[in-house]
Amino acid sequence: MLANTHGGTSSSIFLIYIVLFGALYFFYLRPRSRKQKAARLQARQVEVGQRAQTIGGLVATVVKVEDDLVTLRTDSGVELDFVPSAIARRIDPAVPESTDDEPKDETPESGQ
Repeated sequence: MLANTHGGTSSSIFLIYIVLFGALYFFYLRPRSRKQKAARLQARQVEVGQRAQTIGGLVATVVKVEDDLVTLRTDSGVELDFVPSAIARRIDPAVPESTDDEPKDETPESGQ
């Protein structure tokens, strides 16, 4: 009789582990995965005139976007066609830091 109770306890613990893993998957892992996928897809969306980097490391300017091809122009003027999935990320232009926030030295100069 004691052995029968022990077998039931181990199966109920196993069931609890399955339920906990399922809850972890549906409430944490799955939404996190979807957010990462959406962020990757948005980073790959490019428009004409923007700079983009391919999965091979080429950085160029987008000159034409079609359903099945993205045309990039390098700085030397060469135009290359890529499939949209080959675009790794969009390169946003760097915003220069403003030096207006730095405190100015306003000590009066001594006249001679």
